Amino acid sequence: MSRLAILMYHNITPNENESLDLTLSIQKFEAQLNYLKKNNYQTFFASQLDNTAPISRKSVVITFDDVTQNQLDFALPLLKKYNVKATFFIPFSYVGKSDLWNDATQKIMTVDQLKSLDNEIIQLAHHSYFHKKYATLTAQEIQEDFDQSFQFIANNNLNVYPALAYPYGNYPKKGTQKLDFFRILDKNNIKMAFRIGNRLNRFPFKNKFEIQRIDIKGSDSLLAFKWKIRLGKLRLF
Repeated sequence: MSRLAILMYHNITPNENESLDLTLSIQKFEAQLNYLKKNNYQTFFASQLDNTAPISRKSVVITFDDVTQNQLDFALPLLKKYNVKATFFIPFSYVGKSDLWNDATQKIMTVDQLKSLDNEIIQLAHHSYFHKKYATLTAQEIQEDFDQSFQFIANNNLNVYPALAYPYGNYPKKGTQKLDFFRILDKNNIKMAFRIGNRLNRFPFKNKFEIQRIDIKGSDSLLAFKWKIRLGKLRLF
């Protein structure tokens, strides 16, 4: 059994002074990618995380939520430069628009921009339709959200892998509501789903719908990044 770090990114900025919270500077992001390449880490798409496929000790998964324009402008060139794979999660209702949870100046990519992404570097996946907290929705509302997501994918001829990143890392965590939610995921052929958790995963996964990601912050030093990919989130950082 291996230990696997799955990293969660959001916005990328060229301004080092804006490298805070969910926004990471280009300089820090490049330093992190450079570290991974120099130390021979392998990167994987979500679709490659088959429980039957072995992974090396130096494996990492890079994920980006929200498909913002800044990811296209600033993250994609660096991912290409270092030949690093990443999975981008789409909130379908907001494609080509501003969202409700980032800075209003941050636009979500358009359909054409999503189609232009190099599929050797980027894999697209689900971040729900309306980007609402699943724990606040009824079973019918959750199913309707999936229906609209799949309809959007079909109408726009997008190639989207059926993996899901929970908006806000939120999903029902207890009792029958949790079991019913996981049944809906199975019904919609979702292969795996990602929470936050800030811990390394044991691979193969014990529960494919509770895969943990490590939140990479704009304030993280390179040392903090190194410890996160080895041990998960530490309090001292």
